[in-house]
Amino acid sequence: MRPTTALLPVTLAVALGGLALPPPPGVAAGPAPAALGPAPAVAGPALAVDTTSGRHAISPYVYGMNFADEALARDIRLPLNRYGGNATTRYNFRNDTTNRASDWYFENIPNDNPDPGSLPKGSESDRFVAANEATGTDTVMTLPMIGWVAKERARACGFSVAKYGPQESTDQWAPDCGNGKKPDGTLITGNDPTDTSVAVGPEYAADFVTHLKTEFGGAADGGVRFYNLDNEPDLWHSTHRDVRPAGLGYDELRDRTYAYGAAVKAADPGAKTLGPVGWGLNSIHYSGLDQDVCSRTGCWSNPPDRAAHGGQELGPWYLDQMRAYEQQHGKRILDYFDIHIYPQQSGVHNSEPGDAATQERRLRSTRQLWDPTYVDESWIDKPVQMIPRMRGLVDQHYPGTKLAITEYNWGAYGHINGALAQADILGIFGREGLDLANLWTAPTADQPVAHAFRIYRNYDGQGGAFGETSVKATSADQGKLAIYAAERSSDEALTLVVVNKTGSELTSPVALTGASAGTAQVYRYSAANLAGIVRAADQPVSATGFTATFPANSITHLVLPKGDGEPPADTEAPTAPGKPVAGGVTGDSIALSWAASTDDTGVTGYDVHRVNGDTTVQVGSATGTSYTVTGLTPDTSYTFQVTARDAAGNVSAASPALTVRTAVRPDGGCRVAYTVANSWPGGFTATVTITNGSAVPIDGWTLAFDFPAAGQRVGQGWSATWSQSGATVTARNLSWNGRLAPGTSTSIGFNGVQTGQNPSPERFTLNGQACGN
Repeated sequence: MRPTTALLPVTLAVALGGLALPPPPGVAAGPAPAALGPAPAVAGPALAVDTTSGRHAISPYVYGMNFADEALARDIRLPLNRYGGNATTRYNFRNDTTNRASDWYFENIPNDNPDPGSLPKGSESDRFVAANEATGTDTVMTLPMIGWVAKERARACGFSVAKYGPQESTDQWAPDCGNGKKPDGTLITGNDPTDTSVAVGPEYAADFVTHLKTEFGGAADGGVRFYNLDNEPDLWHSTHRDVRPAGLGYDELRDRTYAYGAAVKAADPGAKTLGPVGWGLNSIHYSGLDQDVCSRTGCWSNPPDRAAHGGQELGPWYLDQMRAYEQQHGKRILDYFDIHIYPQQSGVHNSEPGDAATQERRLRSTRQLWDPTYVDESWIDKPVQMIPRMRGLVDQHYPGTKLAITEYNWGAYGHINGALAQADILGIFGREGLDLANLWTAPTADQPVAHAFRIYRNYDGQGGAFGETSVKATSADQGKLAIYAAERSSDEALTLVVVNKTGSELTSPVALTGASAGTAQVYRYSAANLAGIVRAADQPVSATGFTATFPANSITHLVLPKGDGEPPADTEAPTAPGKPVAGGVTGDSIALSWAASTDDTGVTGYDVHRVNGDTTVQVGSATGTSYTVTGLTPDTSYTFQVTARDAAGNVSAASPALTVRTAVRPDGGCRVAYTVANSWPGGFTATVTITNGSAVPIDGWTLAFDFPAAGQRVGQGWSATWSQSGATVTARNLSWNGRLAPGTSTSIGFNGVQTGQNPSPERFTLNGQACGN
């Protein structure tokens, strides 16, 4: 599981990946290393840079942070700042109050506000966005999706000692607020969620987005551009168990994402959404329900929620569901696949650097971001390959979705070891093609980790930055010397960052392909001077390379200006591919092929796009001239075009469009599946899946069924308008899920009440017609 820290007073506490309000303090800077004489230079691994290979854009959003202050954001030209963490899961923008969840005694704590009478104007979230706008920084805002927010602008306890009895631990400043555990450590259950919170639905998210749009403009006009769909929902049963004691299952995660994602897009069509915002690798493997159940029963080899969904892990299943929504509704409601990562290796995540073995482990552990040969040195005990893993899932299950890691932290902010790891991570993010990342949380301006960001964002104090187009850079031993390279668009300079992870000076040859002879400027941050980046002596460079010495424990940025007489860059796009031709057509797939493009330097690949009115959505890529589009809806027309690209990234004009209709699925009728996903004394969670098995669409639906036992009642529901009269329950569609194309399904659900007997309903009607099970 994700590491945690000891709780601090609420005015100081910053739980990892969780408590984020008030703005976090920095990690105390450690002392400079002892003044030892440098070890003599030794031969280092060979380095090589090839500007003609591996070219791709580096997203500026990989240099983001959580809760960076305005001065640091301005200094490093911070591109992205996130308002996130556990406290934002129940943030109420109307009264500017958060609930700190398990990070701090499940307490409601109002934010400091100079003018509470003007709320919701001037809330902390408003001030956060305004500060970002002042520094040209985009915002990631977290939207509550749990169904509860802080009920009023007043302190309140989730587990009052007066109401629920003595507890294992209490807040020393608010002793009636306990940690929700009895003195023997067992959990208190059956508490009242309304002690702190009020129930809300997707309309709350829409109102929050509308408020921000009113104050700052829409996403397309410079307002808030990114919205996290809550924070680590697969841990709600732990972090927010006072209102959500049961783990979040597959279906409910999907349905909440559908409802809240659609609400965001309706309020601000230009906004980008990020989900499922899981806590780590386990968020790809398991639902919150399986993490909840298996943490108590040890069922990790056969988790029940996964088994109920065909044995498919949560991550690919979730992406399949998001793709199905777009195919059914013609609208993308998930733009970024977002999973957090915290290194699980012993000591790596700590604020202190640790001993020599821990520091070496910290520098090795960055390999879990990309390296298929690195077996994670923790309970994970297997290769993680986080970015390639996420990329592979997206490419297979929902092409066109971008990748985000909105929380990560490798510790040791106040030590050169943390700076080396951070510089390595930022280089990896750019090289591996990550689209967005936010460090949890921001360092203080004078900490070594802040200087690691400066190496990439402002190495000379004048806005000097690493390039925006990544090129191929390799090291014979990245464990000793890591190298990253990129071309800069403003002056076409070649920029190199070299990280020496060892305690010795290393002298290495650097081979160059496609570069210019000249003189490279050298900027360096090292253990020799933790106060800042130093301009070092210039480095002569030939057209084929140079040899340089890289000091122990250092980060070196070399800037090689573009020389005269360079051959012109390839700017010629390939010709348009031929019009696609449909081969095999089934109810859910279409096999496409097309005539090849031509190019002066050679075509490297093709991208297949589905046309939605005036827009197109990429659905897949191929190196050859054929591709099968899957996951389609029966008896539905689709239009496709194909584009070609070359090694320089030039993209052709689109091919002529092909429109083709999928086959009609032969089965008919409606089907309803009712599943009790979890139950506890006095309550349960149910999921209901409605499938249109007919050959014609359903436009608007009303589902009805009778509870078999007295005392069964619907409580809070989602993805439908729920009502109950006597034993009869009725659910009516919402605006976004009222149309069911042939062969498609929608899932709805609710938290219910039961008095000991909880049998499942046996008969269902949809629009008055009986449905099968």
